[in-house]
Amino acid sequence: MGTAKRKAIVTGIIMDNRALYNLMSWMSPSYPIGAYTYSHGIEYAVEAGLVTSLDDLVPWISDILEYGSGKSDCILLGAAYRASTGQDMEALKEVAEIGNAFAPTKEIALETTQQGRAFVSVIGNVSTEAKTLAALAEYWQGPLIHPVAVGIVAADHGVPLKETLTAYLHSFVSNLVSAAVRLVPLGQTDGQRAIASLADEVDRVAALAMETPLDELGSATLMVDWCSASHETQYTRLFRS
Repeated sequence: MGTAKRKAIVTGIIMDNRALYNLMSWMSPSYPIGAYTYSHGIEYAVEAGLVTSLDDLVPWISDILEYGSGKSDCILLGAAYRASTGQDMEALKEVAEIGNAFAPTKEIALETTQQGRAFVSVIGNVSTEAKTLAALAEYWQGPLIHPVAVGIVAADHGVPLKETLTAYLHSFVSNLVSAAVRLVPLGQTDGQRAIASLADEVDRVAALAMETPLDELGSATLMVDWCSASHETQYTRLFRS
């Protein structure tokens, strides 16, 4: 792939139908990574009375996008994408290491590493283009968290970064809303209202992640982290996180 085409892909200029098809498949609820089994702490937030309606849910997820895993996942995804595009294995190893160290709770670590492991496993069985995953195995033997794995695979398949970030966040938001629909409970229409109301925030976070270097990685969602940690000992629960 030529330098000009690589640059165009990173900046989001090129998006052919095959790339779109792949991206839609990876982010589909039917893609077998088990995302539906995780609530990212929302189950405990509902139990504690912190999320009881659509009006509670939207700002809760918005904060996760702007200050928590939504933003940090995208920064890690973008760093993995750029390192993969340049075939910089040392940089990619650093991203993988930081990604594994960054989870604030045991259950969020489980959530992202299990989904990453499942994503890599399925890609290995359905695609012959994920060359960087094989190359990285010589440098990094640990698990890849989900956003890092997505960034690597998207780069190998020529999917533009901006579209990858947007699709990743849409999938992330949709999974949290789906959990809330079952837990609060909310109606399906309210669930779609929540997803629609977060569209601008998704676009803003994706655009910000395009320009944010790895050394500016950080999060500040203490209540979300507390709910995630408290979920570990919740007496009855439906979700794994």
